[in-house]
Amino acid sequence: MSYRLDAVIGDFDRLRSWAQGVPGAVVAPLGQRLGLLPLSTALRGELPRILRELSRSGPVARVEADFWGGDGDQTAAVWRAGAREWGPVHTAEFSGPREEWPINAALARLGVAPAGPGAPDHRDLFLEVGLGRGRDEEDWRRAALKARDVADYDEWHAGKRAERERGERAAAERAVHRRLPGVPVPLDGGEIIALLGLPPGRTIGAAIRHLQQLHLDRGPQSRAEAEAALRTWAAEQGLTPAAE
Repeated sequence: MSYRLDAVIGDFDRLRSWAQGVPGAVVAPLGQRLGLLPLSTALRGELPRILRELSRSGPVARVEADFWGGDGDQTAAVWRAGAREWGPVHTAEFSGPREEWPINAALARLGVAPAGPGAPDHRDLFLEVGLGRGRDEEDWRRAALKARDVADYDEWHAGKRAERERGERAAAERAVHRRLPGVPVPLDGGEIIALLGLPPGRTIGAAIRHLQQLHLDRGPQSRAEAEAALRTWAAEQGLTPAAE
């Protein structure tokens, strides 16, 4: 699998403000308030000027990486106050400490903080900001397009958090309705439909899941116990059971 990166990284809001007046320039959001400006052929032709302009209001990093099947190289440099202050540093050898790899070292100079000693790969700032989410320029352009309507980084971040929470709720709901394999119940779906007077669907699956959980918590239930438990469960869920 290949990985190709050729970009400028800096504060998302600052980079995007600059890009709004430049044809073909887009900025994709990264973690820790950063943005990534993928370098097209046209932008690379103006790169020294671009780096001087962008770095006058805050530090930016020029980063390059090219990998195929696990082999490759990285190059990075940091610009600040209109001039290059560090690099370019290049390596094709990645056996040393991760914090010394060129892109990680450049990100540290931009102020990126590690995830913490309890987190996996906590020294790999490349992963911390999300540089592994894209594989090439087109991936980053698509990410920029998805974020084009947000007012600023805070709005994008709030949207991502809400999206993650929706996904977690959906996963939890699917788990509630998913039948546990190998756990018996004294009533089948048709009998539950008749008992509760409900149509087939997710609610019947949830009822079966409830009976299975009772089996796990309390042991086997008789048919009468299961029916009583389902009527109580239906009332708690705001459902209307059929008349006895």
